[in-house]
Amino acid sequence: MSAPFELVIFDCDGVLVDSERLSVEIDREVLATLGWKLTPEEIVHRFVGRSTDHFRAEIEEHLGCALPDDWESPFQPLYVEAFERELDAVDGVESALDAISVPTCVASSGPHEKIRRSLELTGLLSRFDGRIFSADDVVEGKPAPDLFLHAAARMGVAPSRCAVVEDSRFGVQAARAAGMRSYGYAGGLTPAEWLAGEDTEVFSDMAELPALLGMAAAG
Repeated sequence: MSAPFELVIFDCDGVLVDSERLSVEIDREVLATLGWKLTPEEIVHRFVGRSTDHFRAEIEEHLGCALPDDWESPFQPLYVEAFERELDAVDGVESALDAISVPTCVASSGPHEKIRRSLELTGLLSRFDGRIFSADDVVEGKPAPDLFLHAAARMGVAPSRCAVVEDSRFGVQAARAAGMRSYGYAGGLTPAEWLAGEDTEVFSDMAELPALLGMAAAG
């Protein structure tokens, strides 16, 4: 029996690497320093799954002024040090990847350098090297379909034959807009109900993913 999909597209943060808890806490500190106090839940709702350009635009809109070009410079060491010290692969994702029998790639809202470093720190880079796509590659990031359509085109697979694994509401929205089946991972910070919707299967254990994709039995 042939596999139901020809390509599985993975988001990176929160799906492959367990980075969202680290990032959200630092985002909270950064925003507070800039004069915008948000709870972790509000940050997840507004920003998880979106690009760094969107993050900047939202800050500028809230502050009512433009940020300098180097506004991130004082904050970048906070993210780098936390990732170097604490970043791990999402529990069970390596076994899930081993069981997936079709090509895979990464399509993330982060910049290329950040994606590669996160995958390198967690030992996953070799699994995706040469098949990494960033929101920097397209005009519109998630929830627009551009990034997933770009990844599919570069991998030579029709959108209807792609599955997307996401952990953010903006990511599953982008997958739906691209005409792709999505699998919403609710084992992180995003509530399951934010992921649920048309053409989306919500799950909370990476061990379940191969079976959900029709490629292996769970457990």
